[in-house]
Amino acid sequence: METRTTTIEDTTAMWKREPDRARSAPAATARVEDGQAAIQTGPFTLRADLPAPLGGTNQAPSPTALLLSALAGCAVAFVYDTLGPQLGVRIDGVEATARCAADARGLLGMDGAEPDLRELAVDITVDCPDGEEAVAEVARVWRERCPIYLALQRPTDVAVHFRAAA
Repeated sequence: METRTTTIEDTTAMWKREPDRARSAPAATARVEDGQAAIQTGPFTLRADLPAPLGGTNQAPSPTALLLSALAGCAVAFVYDTLGPQLGVRIDGVEATARCAADARGLLGMDGAEPDLRELAVDITVDCPDGEEAVAEVARVWRERCPIYLALQRPTDVAVHFRAAA
């Protein structure tokens, strides 16, 4: 944890001096490849697919599963890699499960079914020898800073532009 703590302290000092170095514009580009979405983000390639009843091949996680994965992943990585060291809380492990309720009929435009996700929830278990008060502080700060959680809690407008390929 000491190395991570030093790294975070060094990063914080640098970004105080040079705030522009902390700003970024992450992006993901998806294209159809072998009947699935091949998603490129930085040096990583992810895949997404839909279940067969919705026309997909069910060979990769659905976009909904990827969204839930982002929430659970942000809980685990942000708590373990950043918040524990930054807050001086010893964290031996983190596990998170994100879930929601969905009605796939909404994707097909069927009457009486909404395509949106409902009842979003994330359960986070922190293995922490520092006790419940330390975990409560980590949870408080996580709710204030986790960008995935905040995007779901306080959605912003999404500019959408469709165009025909030339």
